[in-house]
Amino acid sequence: MGYYDEMYPAMPLPVWEPLRMVLILVLAVLVIGGLVLIRPQVQAQAVVAVPETAVSDTEPAPIVEAVPETAVSQLSSVFTPEVRYWEDEIVAWAAEFDLDPNIVATIMQIESCGDATAVSRAGAQGLFQVMPFHFVAGEDPLDPDTNARRGLAYFVERLQQTGGDVGQAFAGYNGGHVAAAGSWETWAAETRAYYTWTTGIYNDIQAGLTDSPTLRDWQTNGGGSYCQLVHSKLGLTP
Repeated sequence: MGYYDEMYPAMPLPVWEPLRMVLILVLAVLVIGGLVLIRPQVQAQAVVAVPETAVSDTEPAPIVEAVPETAVSQLSSVFTPEVRYWEDEIVAWAAEFDLDPNIVATIMQIESCGDATAVSRAGAQGLFQVMPFHFVAGEDPLDPDTNARRGLAYFVERLQQTGGDVGQAFAGYNGGHVAAAGSWETWAAETRAYYTWTTGIYNDIQAGLTDSPTLRDWQTNGGGSYCQLVHSKLGLTP
């Protein structure tokens, strides 16, 4: 028996103490149970679009060629099957907005991995994860054509804002017009990650690679797990 026990012998518990302990236990069980029930709903809405793990603190190289000299009519083979599932639509949307289809596909890859029904915790929706306020009354945000047009119109605005700098426009697509006008030092961590993944993938394509190390890193660091869900949702073969 220690000094504290000698000075302060044990006192009998008040009659209400056992009841209080039972109530605390019941509340704990209810809270834990509620978290278990809520968690799957949150995961169902989450889109692992911009994994930040393994992104260096050092600013990556800028886009190799900000504005391609000739129009590109085909999609690179670097993209995952879930994105290439939309190849015909991507090429058509790119032509409508005078964009390289590989830019369009890069955005789709990181934003939704080709999931037209994706909804993020922040409320961004569809293939290009467009926020609700970009749509007008009566539009279906999850309709692929509508979602693409709203998302790509916003990207083109950022491209015009930055004088054709694709990398800055990528950053602006994630962080808004303020990010498009900013720099690596001023960007939030998510925008830095977004810039790293998008410019890296696009640079790999511009370099003529048929397999993108950057895209593989993105998959390893979280993007791949979501793409597996989309793969099944689109009914693609393993």
